[in-house]
Formats: sequence, structure tokens, C-alpha cells
Amino acid sequence: MYVTNYFISFKVYMLVQTWSEVVAQSLQNLWVQVIGFVPALVGAIIVFIIGLIVASALGTLVGKVIGVLQIDSALTKLGVKKYFDRAGINLNTAIFFDRVIFWFLVIAFLLAATDILKFYALSAFLRDVLSYIPDIVIAVLIMLAAVIIANFLERLVRGSVLSAKLHAARFLGALTWYAIVIFGLLAALAQLNVAVTIINTVITGFIAMLALAGGIAFGVGGKDYASHLISRFRDKVEG
Repeated sequence: MYVTNYFISFKVYMLVQTWSEVVAQSLQNLWVQVIGFVPALVGAIIVFIIGLIVASALGTLVGKVIGVLQIDSALTKLGVKKYFDRAGINLNTAIFFDRVIFWFLVIAFLLAATDILKFYALSAFLRDVLSYIPDIVIAVLIMLAAVIIANFLERLVRGSVLSAKLHAARFLGALTWYAIVIFGLLAALAQLNVAVTIINTVITGFIAMLALAGGIAFGVGGKDYASHLISRFRDKVEG
């Protein structure tokens, strides 16, 4: 009986000792990992703080340069400001480029920090966001160019129609404006990779519609004149 109790006690002791060693080893490994992660964490924080400082300084500098160039005044003279007012947006290119530069650099330095911490999934996401920002800027510039060109062509078409003493000058001018702006919007959406297949289909269908309408109009309107030319040619050949 004594031997049996001793044997059981020994087994319990060995089991407790094994568990203690496992727990101690786990805590030791965790501590080693924490100690090894701290330098990377400190480095990532330092990189991100430097990024915030650089982004703020460079964004402010670019904003001041844009403000000196007086781009807002030029856009106002070109008739763009009224469309921003209708949309409830304050036209301020200095702030726009300031914020674009700021967030671009912030995301770039945040990407560097995540690479240091080996957060590869987050790094891949930030890399996609970073590569998408230039597309947004280009899309905005495309829309601005489309509105400016549309305003110019609208005045040109309206003035030409009025000088020729034709009717529907305002309608033709508005039609020109909307055509240019819609094509600019489609080009901006294509730049953003938004429904590219649908946009290509719409553009192809619109061009086909214009070609078909032009062909039908020419065929119907020029039928009599074409018949007259063919008759004259036939008379010359027979004569």
C-alpha cells in the first residue's frame, strides 16, 4: 500500500513538473518574441512620425506654391467655379494638392512602417491604395479639362450659329457642352477602372448610333440629289 501511494505521488509530481516546464517554456518563448518585436515596433513608430512631419511640411509647401500660381483665379475666369458652387464644393486647388501630397506621403511612410513590422497583408492593401491615388488626381484633371473645353466649344458653337443667323443656337451650344462633359466623365471613370467594359460598350454604341443616323439622314436627304446626278451622268454617256 505504501509503495502504491508513493508511486502515485511520484507520477503526480512528474506531471506537475512537466506542466510547469511547458508553461515556463511558453512564457520564455513569448518573452523572447516580445523582446524581438520591440525594436521593430520602435523603428516603425519613428518612421511613421518622421513621415507625418515630412508629409505635413511638404504638403504645406506645395499648397503655398499652388496658391502663388493663382490657379483658382484662372479656373474662375474659365467658368469652372460655378459648377463647384452648384455641387456645394469650395474651389481651392491649394488645399486639394496640399491634402493629396499629405495623404500620399502618409500612406507611403505607413507602408514602410508595416513592412518593418512584417504586416504583409496590410502592406499589400496600402500599396494598392498608394498606386490608386495618382489615378484619382488624373481623373480630376480630366474632368477639369473636359469642363474647360466644353465651355470654350459651347461659346464657339453658339457664336458661330448666331453669326450664321441660324436657329437653335442655345440648344446646339448646350448639346456640345454635354457631349464633351459626358465624354470627359467616361474618360475619368475609365482612368479609375470603374466599369471599363460598360464604358467601352457605351462609347462604341454611341459612335455606331451617330454613324447610322448620319447614314440614314444622308440617304433620305440626298436621295433626290443623287438621282439627279445619276441621270445627268447617264445622259452624258448616252449622248
